[in-house]
Amino acid sequence: MKKSIGVREIRRLYRDGEKITAATAYDAAMARLADEAGIDMLLVGDSLGMTMLGYKTTLPVTLRQSLHHTAAVVRGSKRAMVVGDMPFLTYQVSPERALLNAGRYLQEAGAAAVKLEGGERIAETIARLVNSGIPVLGHIGILPQSVLAEGGYRIHGRSDEEAASLLLDARAVEQAGAFAVVLEGLPRKLSARITETLTIPTIGIGAGPECSGQIQVMHDLLGLFKDFVPKHCKRYADLGQAARDAFQKYRNEVREGVFPGPEQTVE
Repeated sequence: MKKSIGVREIRRLYRDGEKITAATAYDAAMARLADEAGIDMLLVGDSLGMTMLGYKTTLPVTLRQSLHHTAAVVRGSKRAMVVGDMPFLTYQVSPERALLNAGRYLQEAGAAAVKLEGGERIAETIARLVNSGIPVLGHIGILPQSVLAEGGYRIHGRSDEEAASLLLDARAVEQAGAFAVVLEGLPRKLSARITETLTIPTIGIGAGPECSGQIQVMHDLLGLFKDFVPKHCKRYADLGQAARDAFQKYRNEVREGVFPGPEQTVE
């Protein structure tokens, strides 16, 4: 039986130059499939607000909802490192409030780490959690929880000034003790520079191939949504169409009296 992945194994992969694979997961069934496929890290992203709960943004996701889904992913996985994505206002109020909320991911949900958005401004909070024994995955670049303040989603770091600020953010996250940092929506050259500068892994999403690893939203890579495909996403399956076809066939067979047949009927 393979050992569960933790911070030590993530560091080993990074040290050995092996790319780290990560994907979002929100329930036990899909977590089990990703885990069996050998995905290293499962992030229970606050993207569950859009993918699972039908919200327009990540902002309405509550701590209770996030813990609920994180616990499900933990139950569904045996090997992958499960990281809980702390929702809006669960860590921004104060480092002490963040510590109490982050601790619940480990105590109640069984997660191995938590993720926080932000760079320099959140570094003190990251350090508070790490010093209390809670592994932290950082996140800079596009910050979904700041979408209203930003006025939407955009690539970050195109200007020299913004690129310099993001490099400072990355260093602050590293110095605060994060074991890795997500780079979201950054130009390839900037991501490469940050990756070369840091001594912790960078996990890219829309940030180019030079990152230490990659993460994708499960629904995007499996083709579960048909209306929008992000530029950074490659669809490895079209499960959305397969599911629609299956539902349609089921509906037709019920209406035609074909299902249930003798095989599905107890006499």
